[in-house]
This record gives sequence, structure tokens and C-alpha cells, in this order.
Amino acid sequence: MTEFMKSQHQIIIEPKKGWQFIDWKELISYKDLLFFLVMRDIKVLYKQTILGFSWAIIRPFFSMIVFSIIFGNLAKIPSDGVPYPIFSYTALLPWIYFSTAMTSSTGSLVQSSGILNKVYFPRLFIPLTPVLANLLDFAIAFLILGLMMIWFGIAPTHNIIVLPLLILLMVSTAAGMGMWLSALGIQYRDVKYAVQFLSQVLMYGAPVVWPVSLIPDQYRLWYGLYPMGGVIEGFRSALLGSTPMPWDLILMGCFSSALIFFTGIIYFRQMERIFSDVA
Repeated sequence: MTEFMKSQHQIIIEPKKGWQFIDWKELISYKDLLFFLVMRDIKVLYKQTILGFSWAIIRPFFSMIVFSIIFGNLAKIPSDGVPYPIFSYTALLPWIYFSTAMTSSTGSLVQSSGILNKVYFPRLFIPLTPVLANLLDFAIAFLILGLMMIWFGIAPTHNIIVLPLLILLMVSTAAGMGMWLSALGIQYRDVKYAVQFLSQVLMYGAPVVWPVSLIPDQYRLWYGLYPMGGVIEGFRSALLGSTPMPWDLILMGCFSSALIFFTGIIYFRQMERIFSDVA
């Protein structure tokens, strides 16, 4: 009996000592779980819906119609020489993705509270899952933009090669905001209500219904600190050719997006140890 007891191995799970930014090896080893979570989110999003993936098209398309009537026809807001419907739709693509990913990430930890105390996995996967899952909606809506460009006789410019950088900037900003707000949201439950108001404020602060050309030159660089400003104007430049590529806005946006992303990781990792206590 004594020999048997000596042969047993005792496993003790302890928190890692010191502060760690990201354990990349751990994230890679759990990559299959991330894929499963993303696919689960995509299936749940349209489960038991009549129109299914059509909602990815309906939301930006009808928003475009409303904006075209109110801001294009009634308010007579300029659209940099392109038809207002495609002017607004091109901006709605990155904006709706960003807004939806940010809002979904905010409540992700609360919705996943049931598994936080049951099994270990990288907690960063939880707010990152909706950020990745919503890329499918973005891709579907992007196909409609291609059809609209054919309808209006608009060809993309050579600046289209910048599009991957703009998409990366869009995703990293959404991920950074998602990590910040999800970590705050699991501790302060009223954050999920505040983020709805924040989303509305950020939308009208972004050049969705108005062109960046309306901003005075002396404030342009400061405005570039808002990452989605450079993303949206960059989309219009790359796809519609309505304005030169706004490199000043994009470079400033890259700086602020990186700041949001990395500080979001730092804050999320610091708060991670209390998730199971407050979930």
C-alpha cells in the first residue's frame, strides 16, 4: 500500500508567477478551440431565423436607404462627387462590422460565465470570438458592394492594395475595444447598456454619413486618432476613388489602434484572475 501511494503523482495547478503579456504557445495549442468557438457563434447567430445570412445584407442595405433619404436628399450632405447611396454603403461596411463586433464582445464574458469555472482555456478567446465571427457578415455584405459598383459604373483604384491593411486596422480596433469592454462588463454589468450609447456616439463621430473633407485642416491629424475615421475614408478612396488615400489619418489610426489593442490585452490579463469570482 505504501509503495502504491509513493508511485502516485500529485498535480498542483497554480497561477503563473509574475506578469505575462501573451502566452503565444498556449494560444497556438488551443487554436482548434478558437475555431470551434467561432463556428459556434456563426451557427448560433442565425439559428432559427427565417432569412438566415440575408441579415448580413439587409442591415447595411436598409441603413443605406435611410441615410440616402435623410442625409443625401433632405440634408444635402456632400458625398465627394459619388452617388450618395454607394458613398454611405461603403462606409457602413466597416462601421457595422466594428459596431457589431464591439457590442458582441462586451457581453461575451458574461454570456460565457457558465464555462469560466469549469474548464481552463485561454480567456482571450472569448472576446476575440465575435470579432472573428462577424467577419463572415462583413464578407457577405462586401459582395453587395461589388454589385453596386458595377451598377454605378465605378471601378476600384490601384489603392485597393491598401484594403488588407484597412481591414487589419478595423479588426484590431474592434478586438482592442472588445477586450477592454468585456473585462469591464463582467465586473460592472451596466457597461453593456453604456456601450449601446457609445456605439451611437462613435457612429456620428465617424465619417459614415458625411465626408472627411468637412473637417478643417488644422484638426485633421487630431481626428486621425479615431481609427475608424481613417478606415472608412480609406475604404472610399480604395474602392470609389472619390478622394486621395488618407495616409495621414491611417497612420494616426494605426498608432491609436495599436494603443487600444495592446492596452486592452494588458487590462484583460490583469483582470483575468477575478473573472471566475465575479462571473
